[in-house]
Amino acid sequence: MKEERDIEKVYSKKEFVEKLRRLADSIENGKKFEIQIAGERIYVPVRAEFNIEHEREGGEEEIEFQIKWKTE
Repeated sequence: MKEERDIEKVYSKKEFVEKLRRLADSIENGKKFEIQIAGERIYVPVRAEFNIEHEREGGEEEIEFQIKWKTE
């Protein structure tokens, strides 16, 4: 089992757009998505579930695009 981890990585607008485009292409083409975050390569399987979360608290709002899957 892999070590637990909770990392938030900030990207420039250009980098973020590039990653979203690669993700969209992978989803559309039924292929796994690969991304490196803070030095670790992550492989998102085709069976992953996608959801969008909206939070509002203390004068701030947040939208999270989430990708979840069970490890085997």
